[in-house]
Amino acid sequence: MVRAPSPPSPLPVVPLLLLLLLLLLSLLLGTGEPFPTESWLLNSCVQARRKCQANPTCKAAYQHLGSCASGLNTPMPSGKPAAREDCLEAAQQLRNSSLMGCSCPRRMKNQAACLNIYWTVHPARSLGDYELDVSPYEDTVTSKPWRMNLSELNILKPDSNTCLKFAMLCLLNDKCDRLRNAYGVACSGSHCQRQVCLQQLRAFFEKAEQPLVQGLLLCPCLPADRDCGERRRNTIGPSCALPSPAPNCLDLQRLCVGDLLCRSRLADFQTHCHPRGILGTCATEQFRCLHAYLGMIGTAMTPNFVSNVNTSVALSCTCRGSGNLQEECEQLQRSFSSNACLEGAIAAKMRVHKQLFFPDLVAPVPPVMEHQNKNSDLRPQPWVPFLFSCTLPLILCCSLW
Repeated sequence: MVRAPSPPSPLPVVPLLLLLLLLLLSLLLGTGEPFPTESWLLNSCVQARRKCQANPTCKAAYQHLGSCASGLNTPMPSGKPAAREDCLEAAQQLRNSSLMGCSCPRRMKNQAACLNIYWTVHPARSLGDYELDVSPYEDTVTSKPWRMNLSELNILKPDSNTCLKFAMLCLLNDKCDRLRNAYGVACSGSHCQRQVCLQQLRAFFEKAEQPLVQGLLLCPCLPADRDCGERRRNTIGPSCALPSPAPNCLDLQRLCVGDLLCRSRLADFQTHCHPRGILGTCATEQFRCLHAYLGMIGTAMTPNFVSNVNTSVALSCTCRGSGNLQEECEQLQRSFSSNACLEGAIAAKMRVHKQLFFPDLVAPVPPVMEHQNKNSDLRPQPWVPFLFSCTLPLILCCSLW
């Protein structure tokens, strides 16, 4: 009698799950990148164009629309009605494609290519006028832990200003110190090359630990403490990073719009720091406006603090000689110098920084501020005052970013 073969024993469920988890973990850690790679970002303009290329109609329309723009700062042809009609038809064919809703991750490797795709498509919506109130960037926020050796701050006087404290924290952080020294050299008076200075500034504000970046630029100073205010203002290296002599603001804007990155940063700023309606309600949360404002640093439209005694910011430009565009020019100036949303975001962040170092001198955060901080990517934790009063020589980890 021949025995029937026994059925194969089922694989253990738990080891199989562990194997899958280990495989997934190895894939995540193997990239060596703190942010999702392009293959994860299905809504990026690079992925959207790939989908478009697979469709002959979409592909032809996209290529034709690219020729309509014929450059980053050139509107659609107006003197040739037939050519304009062709451009409008190509734009209409793309309205229902994935390209119209695509965006670009802020730190993707091929960001320039992604932004180029985005701006090739978006002028079509308004027949050649760039929609600078629609940010090309993906609206995501990432969090990273912040490690700092607070015991090293004991070398400072207890009453040292917050700008000096953040400068010391940056000095103790290898990456922050290296990037800060790089733009410090590039932006120094004797070696000043403005484009190199701006490039190094962007590298610092993009790659250094964001709590340190924001601390250096947005450290609160007493009105009478001019040394603190000067340190804060010189974070951007105004003597080299800002144009001299000051150009007309509209000329500065045209220069910015003609640059792929600056145009994108300006659109992001106008999206997240734009007061809306009669009441001037801010379009998005304060921390998004703050991110957009910091993104302008290192571009042709780099803003900076006006003086050493207050926190007012402004563009380095003038409206003299604007002619019949005087009102438009002043409106551009006010979008930085008299922007309630930006002012509120800066004030809230400075308040947080002051509370970190001097918790006894700062009143509790109002309920409205608490609600905003819950949505923020950089917010004080309930135990932060305890950490800053602790004298144990430990490396403390704070989830501040």
